[in-house]
Amino acid sequence: MDSYISFKDRFFVGQSVKDIIKGYFTEYETPKLVVIHNAKYAILLRIIQIIILAYSVIYLLIYEKGYQKLSTTVASSVTLKVKGIGYAYTSENKMIIIDGADYIIPPSENNAIFIMTNFIQTDQIRSTCVENIKLKEARCKHDKDCFNKPFTPNMNGRWTGRCLLSPEANIVNGTTDNTKTPTGLCEYAGWCPSEDDLSWTMLVREVLNFTIFIKNFIEFPIFHVKHKNMVDNLKQCIFHPKTNKDCPIFTIDHIINEAEKNITERDLMLRSGGVIRVKLDWDCNLDRDLKLCKPKYSFARLDVPFNENPFSIGFNFRYATYWKQNQKDFRTLTKAFGLRLIITISGKAGKFDFITLTLNIGSLVGIFGLATFLCDIILLHLSKKASIYRDRVFEIVHLRTRARSAIALPRTFVQNYDAEDANSESHSETELSYKTPETTPVPPGKTVTIGPVSFINPIPSLC
Repeated sequence: MDSYISFKDRFFVGQSVKDIIKGYFTEYETPKLVVIHNAKYAILLRIIQIIILAYSVIYLLIYEKGYQKLSTTVASSVTLKVKGIGYAYTSENKMIIIDGADYIIPPSENNAIFIMTNFIQTDQIRSTCVENIKLKEARCKHDKDCFNKPFTPNMNGRWTGRCLLSPEANIVNGTTDNTKTPTGLCEYAGWCPSEDDLSWTMLVREVLNFTIFIKNFIEFPIFHVKHKNMVDNLKQCIFHPKTNKDCPIFTIDHIINEAEKNITERDLMLRSGGVIRVKLDWDCNLDRDLKLCKPKYSFARLDVPFNENPFSIGFNFRYATYWKQNQKDFRTLTKAFGLRLIITISGKAGKFDFITLTLNIGSLVGIFGLATFLCDIILLHLSKKASIYRDRVFEIVHLRTRARSAIALPRTFVQNYDAEDANSESHSETELSYKTPETTPVPPGKTVTIGPVSFINPIPSLC
């Protein structure tokens, strides 16, 4: 008996698999549609659909250019040129002229440029001399005070071990005192005299009138498009945000005013230096004339403002120029303060693409179905007649089957039930079962419902 049942189960499984495969290629399924006649919910549905349609078409397709293929990959090259003549006064009140070769340090950088606005110069010779008076570790009264001193970054050379004293004057405070032991400074070997970075500084005048030419070439590799930020007449144009916003020539005054709004901070930036970011942002619509594609320029300060009292203020560095005369080495040490401009390029380009348009339209169709989804939630869960709507929208079929506890009904009864059910307009619940051997007992008190007829056990077996 068990082998017979096992064989029958395998037969039913195989037949089910066969029916599934056959139905996959021979049957077509479609969702059930229910038409609900209710003006209130119909108007709500149309309003939501209109809002979604307007958002999709106006914003996503038109404003965001959903019909275009976009690319943010941009290759660029930047060349910077500064023009202007400045001047400065030395400590002897002598005027010196400064041109581009003097204030552009170094002459060329990648996507950046440094413009010197203030500097300190010290003429030095390789020799031995007294250490800087501001270095506390260098103060001494005897030669032994200059021996075995630990190295500090503030030292200007290698100490020789000698303490340089003045018999008549105190070197430290500059006063004459013959009654006490004078205080001197240690001697070092290196470039003499030492630099005094708090001494007279030479501010470059007319620096705000200098002009900088930003020449930018870009390429969008995906679209094989090359472009540049040039205008037809470069010789007579200076950038102005309203009257001449396409000109790539800017004054230092305009750049620093855009980057820093505080006038006190701007003055300190010219004296102590600062870092400014210059950004060129390209947004090109390649469906139009390429000449209409122009970059937008923006400026921002990157270094910490002076009023926040940072540890290291401004931007500065040292460099030196060397020469030799009569077998002696000379140099001019310059501590340069100035504005460092860092250029950044960003951009995107778009061009009509049929595949992109098709994909976006498909996405919009899915979004359009959101209106029906929202109305279904309101209709089936929040309305007063939600239960009635649910009965019309959903069909509930209860399948209560037990492999070895069902009753096999005569074929004639099943045919009669089918005929009766065909004439009935009411919704009924059908419970199906597989035929099992007659010897299988049915649990007492179990109600088995098939169509409108019910049997209550115990009953005689139907064969």
